[in-house]
Amino acid sequence: MAAAQREVWTGAQLRRLLIDRAGHELSSASISALMTKQPNQVKLETLAALCTALQCTPNDLIEIDTTPATQPVMSAQTQPVARAVGEQVNPAGRTPPPF
Repeated sequence: MAAAQREVWTGAQLRRLLIDRAGHELSSASISALMTKQPNQVKLETLAALCTALQCTPNDLIEIDTTPATQPVMSAQTQPVARAVGEQVNPAGRTPPPF
C-alpha cells in the first residue's frame, strides 16, 4: 500500500528505487513477493532499504494486529494430571517407568 501511495506500481519500479535510493538489491522473486503478498518475515536491512526507497517509516509498511489472544480451551489431553505425593515426573511431564 505504501508503494502505491507513492505511485510505485510495478516490481521493476520498486527495484530501481531500492537500488538508486538505498543501494539495496533484491531478487526479482523477492520483489514480486513483496508486491503481491504480506511477508511473514523481513530482514531489518530490507525494511530499512524499503523505508529509504519509499521515503516512509516502518509504521507505513507494517500492520500489526494487537488484538489480545484468547485463552485456548484445555482439552482432557492437556488438563493437568493429579500426582501422588512424592511421585517423580521427568521434564517431559511423564512419570518414569516402574522398576
